[in-house]
Amino acid sequence: MRDIEESPGATLRLRDWYDRHARVLPWRVCPGDRAAGVMPDPYRVWLSEIMLQQTTVAAVKDYFHRFTTRWPDVVALAAAEDAEVMAEWAGLGYYARARNLLKGARAVVTDHGGRFPQTRDGLLTLPGVGPYTAAAVAAIAFDEPATVVDGNVERVVARLFRVETPLPAAKPELTRLAAILTPPQRPGDHAQAMMDLGATICTPRNPACGLCPLVHDCEARRAGAQAELPRKAPKAEKPVREGTLWIAHRADGSVLLETRPEKGMLGGMLGWPGTDWDRSGGPSGAPLVADWQDTGVEVRHTFTHFHLRLTVLLAEVPDTADPLRGRFIPRATFRPAALPTLMRKAWNVAAAAIGHPNGGGRLA
Repeated sequence: MRDIEESPGATLRLRDWYDRHARVLPWRVCPGDRAAGVMPDPYRVWLSEIMLQQTTVAAVKDYFHRFTTRWPDVVALAAAEDAEVMAEWAGLGYYARARNLLKGARAVVTDHGGRFPQTRDGLLTLPGVGPYTAAAVAAIAFDEPATVVDGNVERVVARLFRVETPLPAAKPELTRLAAILTPPQRPGDHAQAMMDLGATICTPRNPACGLCPLVHDCEARRAGAQAELPRKAPKAEKPVREGTLWIAHRADGSVLLETRPEKGMLGGMLGWPGTDWDRSGGPSGAPLVADWQDTGVEVRHTFTHFHLRLTVLLAEVPDTADPLRGRFIPRATFRPAALPTLMRKAWNVAAAAIGHPNGGGRLA
């Protein structure tokens, strides 16, 4: 393997490419402005990195705009109501991130006087901030020469150095090699350049090697193996879990919802009363006594580690019905869009069956 680390040429070519072709993103300071002394807002960098975990740039942009319009700085976010933040997060998935977002904002305000720690180690003390996010914020917002390795960077490095070891076993080696490339000058721009290269040119399929500033440094390209790397170990088949949701509605259009426990999947979010997701349940486990009817439509949803199949039971109940769990939400204040995606899928099934005026909540 040719030793790229002997010369800074590759890093310089990448930086020059980034100066010309950097993506315009709402949380990013462009290279020209940064060269003129404009530094990124740590709050916007941190918020974007939390949102981008397991989510695409395209999906995040609208959420980022809404969040920063409503809560323009970390102090404003720290003072926000949990339910309001969770409602704005609905559709982004991985709701533990939203809970940690609030915890992190409050820690910045309470423990750091409203100013983000400026080092990777300091950022690691914040709730919900792991090694990748800490390195990204430290490099991009504060120009600390921290090594930033996301999926795009792993792919670029695996091809540059022709690392044949499959992921995830290759992660330590890829991180070591990425650190070799990380320069002491403009490390934030370098980190973003690596991400942009992987997102736009060194893509998973059909990489555009002819446009790549590092084409002559790439060991995989030299061997004709660029499309094969990085290799990945076979994934274990996801298990299937099952459960039941009960959707109760009144003649006036109100519906029965509950706040899910803080810990666990969809923690702290509004949802329909249901069983644990390892068992189904009939009327005996329902939140109130009613004439429950099976909608006949199974709701399916996939999480990171398992597939979920839910039976949706539906009942119209009198205004005097007293539920064992949850509370009735009036039609005027019920917002299907505030529900997590799984719960909106179930609501769309129920709304189609009953013709509820708030049916058809947007799935995102």
